Amino acid sequence: MRALAILTVKNEAAFLLEWLAHHRAVGFTDFLVFSNDCTDGTDQMLDRLQALGALTHLRNPGPWREGPQWAALKAADKHPLMRAADWVLVLDIDEFVNIHAGDGTLSALLATLPEATAIALTWRLFGNAGVVDFADAPVTEQFPRAAPAGMTWPWRASLIKTMFRNDGAYRKLGVHRPRAPDPARIAQTLWVDGSGRRLPDSYRSGRLFTPLGENPWQLVQLNHYALGAMQSYVLKCDRGRANRDASAFDLSYWVERNFCDIEDRTIRRYAPATAAEIARLRADAELDRLHRAGVAWRQRRFAALMAEEPFRALFGRLMLTPPSRPLPPPLAARMRALGLAAAAKPPRA
Repeated sequence: MRALAILTVKNEAAFLLEWLAHHRAVGFTDFLVFSNDCTDGTDQMLDRLQALGALTHLRNPGPWREGPQWAALKAADKHPLMRAADWVLVLDIDEFVNIHAGDGTLSALLATLPEATAIALTWRLFGNAGVVDFADAPVTEQFPRAAPAGMTWPWRASLIKTMFRNDGAYRKLGVHRPRAPDPARIAQTLWVDGSGRRLPDSYRSGRLFTPLGENPWQLVQLNHYALGAMQSYVLKCDRGRANRDASAFDLSYWVERNFCDIEDRTIRRYAPATAAEIARLRADAELDRLHRAGVAWRQRRFAALMAEEPFRALFGRLMLTPPSRPLPPPLAARMRALGLAAAAKPPRA
């Protein structure tokens, strides 16, 4: 079984080895990684990893009509690795597959869900938990506090990434789910959530989040470390988003993801295998040098941004802002009702 993970990155050299080592431990066999506009050596690091046989790297220079990630996915649609893959998942560098079924591997998950053709992996939002400074240490160990199950607002708490069987039912990749379903095959697809529950047929052609208020993580969840340390978040704002060329992060992005109510260390089942793989990779002197250079670049870049008032002010506001609290059910229901009312309102002329 060949399982392909597709990734788009910019200036993520300090985090790349942990992400790669973790997903090798999970059971992904192939990695197709696109880089754009890197100034921290991420592209050189990916070149070295490709030379070592760990992944396939493609440069993705702009300009792009819809942002670098969409341009990368269009290129991935045509890549030989895509044609060879049995299962495909599009991921970001801050997303970590965390399987609870069996021994925690993709093989165990798929054996538990033998009829599934698409598995909706629901985000579990892992908050910042007051960590101020960037550290060269595993993200999955530094940030163990997360959102509780059953949150119904914000809707991003139920957002998905989709691992799907590459059987021709979908003809194009998407950021959160495959696109362009084949009318002749779509009726045979079976979508399930991360607890193995069958999802409605509407998921075959649409939907970006699993049903609100349920626990979709019994078999598998997608740990989403969207914030990281406060210093790292400032650099994230400086970088911009991968799927929209000129869209910046701000404090609203932080508040909607900084949930720290529940301690969840289940991902530590992978820690020994991940650490061993990182050590094996860093035994290559050039790769180790590039990793250390990426760490030093982050420290220099943060210091430079602190000379600019907008970034300095953002850093201060992050330190002032406590973790977000899940809304009580009546207030969450109120927000959902407001959203439904807005969606039903006809557009203004």
